[in-house]
Amino acid sequence: MQPESVPELSVESEYVEVAAEVFSMLADATRVRLILALREGEVPVGALAERVNKSTAAVSQHLAKLRLAHLVATRQEGNRVYYRLANPHAARLVVDALHQAAHATDAVPLGHEEPREA
Repeated sequence: MQPESVPELSVESEYVEVAAEVFSMLADATRVRLILALREGEVPVGALAERVNKSTAAVSQHLAKLRLAHLVATRQEGNRVYYRLANPHAARLVVDALHQAAHATDAVPLGHEEPREA
């Protein structure tokens, strides 16, 4: 088993533009909620729509965008389509963004300590 390829983490990385596109894709509250809802596994569109309090049609459009961005994947069973995260990275991005939002609002996320001044 080969180790997962790790992208270069420098300003010259070939992935910088793609990373910016990922952030752009996640710059929508409904899509962030969908990623959060999918952290526990596969969910059909109707159940996702209920969880994020949006219409099935609206959720389907958001999921199509997330699928094109390779953030979610699908499995079809009969006439039902189940969505799941394509990999754990999208969930980590969203969780980190929520932690950053908590820091930005002067809250300290659970399990985080404020940085100590030197």
